[in-house]
Amino acid sequence: MLDKLAFLEEKYIDLSKKISDPDVINNQTEWKKYVKEHSDLEEIVGKYKEYKQAQGALADAKEILYDKSADEELREMAKLEISELEENLERFQEEIKILLLPKDPNDEKNVIVEIRAGAGGDEAGLFAAVLFRMYTRFAERRNWKVELMSVNETGVGGYKEVIFMIRGKGAYSKLKFESGVHRVQRIPTTESGGRIHTSTATVAVLPEVEDVEFEINPNELRIDVFRSSGSGGQSVNTTDSAVRVTHIPTGMVVSCQDEKSQHKNKEKAIKVLKARLLDKMISEQQSEIAENRKSQVGTGDRSERIRTYNYPQGRITDHRINVTVYKLDAFLDGEIEDMLDALITSDQAEKLKEVQQQ
Repeated sequence: MLDKLAFLEEKYIDLSKKISDPDVINNQTEWKKYVKEHSDLEEIVGKYKEYKQAQGALADAKEILYDKSADEELREMAKLEISELEENLERFQEEIKILLLPKDPNDEKNVIVEIRAGAGGDEAGLFAAVLFRMYTRFAERRNWKVELMSVNETGVGGYKEVIFMIRGKGAYSKLKFESGVHRVQRIPTTESGGRIHTSTATVAVLPEVEDVEFEINPNELRIDVFRSSGSGGQSVNTTDSAVRVTHIPTGMVVSCQDEKSQHKNKEKAIKVLKARLLDKMISEQQSEIAENRKSQVGTGDRSERIRTYNYPQGRITDHRINVTVYKLDAFLDGEIEDMLDALITSDQAEKLKEVQQQ
């Protein structure tokens, strides 16, 4: 591990020189590439420097402790310092191991989030709206931008489907474990007998796909335009601005009607389609791996029940990591950071275990 860290530190120093070189700066493509590599190494090199400083301080403290001519009070201070430094070194080693784990190339990307009402009729649609607000509030707390891409309302304040983009550094790394079935247990306002109903909504979190990563053959697309309409079927547009894009080889369909411009609706629909197609392709490639290894935080399968929101008890339980918190109102208002961090930590622990077994 130490050899690898020394190599990364040398590489970081070399990159620091390159991004300051006028000749490199003049070549913006090359310069941006080096700047990204430099930024990617910054955290781990910084942690390695802390580790080496602690090692040096530990050696100095031990020298004082074993120096018979040293003042007794000074030796006692060195003894306390050794205990603290050894704890720090252990912590740094664990942090470095996590930083050395292979990075998900999508972690820094924006995300497209799709929420669909599942079982439970109108209640499921209302719950989909609750989840949409939860993720929106979470994004706002982090100063991330939310852009609505497509919405299909139920007419009672809920959503059959809502698709939106969250733009923010590291959005995918934070939200990627939210994919799956979310279950709610609560008493509907229309329920006179006070019985608890169970409803579900499905969440899919997809990394935004850059054009350079994934191209779709235009000949494989069928584009249909139609007149967009509001809830209850009331016309909101007198022109055919809504767009339906069908990917002929897979039969995948995406509709978008939220913009007044047909061009913008088409652009948004193709963006969602690209994300879905790439997700499908990656899922198929990883299906064999998923069968052999099921991570503690789940496979990300849309059919997997991942979390329960119980209103009468005011609790949220994540079934993948067996974590329950009793702060439902705050959680639904976007305070989901602790749960997301627990999922990330669990995934890292599982990956570390795998590395150690190899």
